[in-house]
Amino acid sequence: MAARTLPEHGERRCYLRGCRRPECLQAHYRYMSRYRLDRERGDTRRTPSGPAAQHILALCEAGWTIGQIAIAAGCAERTVSNLREQRYKTIKKELADRILKSRPTLATVPGTTKVPAVGTVRRVQALLAIGHSLVSVAKAMGMAPTALSNTLCGRRPTVNVDTALSGRRVYKDWADRPGTSRRSSNRAAAQGWPPPAAWDDDTIDDPAAVPDWTGHCGTDRGWWMHTSLKLPMCQACTDAHEQWKAEHRSLPRNEFMSAMFLARAAASSRGAGIAEDGRELIRLGHTPEQAAARLGITPDYLRQELIRHPEDTPEQVAA
Repeated sequence: MAARTLPEHGERRCYLRGCRRPECLQAHYRYMSRYRLDRERGDTRRTPSGPAAQHILALCEAGWTIGQIAIAAGCAERTVSNLREQRYKTIKKELADRILKSRPTLATVPGTTKVPAVGTVRRVQALLAIGHSLVSVAKAMGMAPTALSNTLCGRRPTVNVDTALSGRRVYKDWADRPGTSRRSSNRAAAQGWPPPAAWDDDTIDDPAAVPDWTGHCGTDRGWWMHTSLKLPMCQACTDAHEQWKAEHRSLPRNEFMSAMFLARAAASSRGAGIAEDGRELIRLGHTPEQAAARLGITPDYLRQELIRHPEDTPEQVAA
């Protein structure tokens, strides 16, 4: 842990240590003026520590150390440790924001030798979901299949940095290429493992991230898309569908059923419309990423719908 630096003259910390030099007095007066102004406006400088403490606990459960979290959040290890032990009732809002936004990665934690396995596990599961065999993935990562299997099954909560990096490399190279192993895809379907298209590359390492199978997961539309496309149901869509039913339960039965039929119809027609609009935008010169942005969806979701709704051939149109 880095040693704490002594305050310099001109800082309020120096005033609080007993210094009464003019520059320290001025720093204290500036602070108190801003403090009184914030109070008059109703702005508080502190916030309950609960959300930040829960975030730290989630990161620790995922395998991150106190030191790694402290580096990512830009604060002292003692602060993170005390928050984990729930020794503070309130903390500064600015500190809470930094902690809640902290997502330790290989880039933000220098000198890391071990990292949580969550990102590696998700990437391997996604490759198996599109038909790549465990043996071929392990070979490409430079690992023994048994070792990778133990990681995949949760027996190893952390992995070496080299393993995480090799997993990222293989995932990047193979995520757009379906494999040929029916056994792997069947296993993934039985376990409910999401394919690469369901993950956002920016959040796949985040323990709190959830896969987006449909582009609308977490909504009632997502539940109907899971059902119509025969995709494994995610918990976010299950919760959203139950909430939708609870909100409409007071309707008479015939109105309730009509609303449900409309919701199902809207979800089932959404994919074909996205594929058609996406192709038109691409014909006009947009890249797939630009087309997805125009449609308000992710590029992976656009690619999914283009595959699910192939363009009619001239012979089909003539028929």
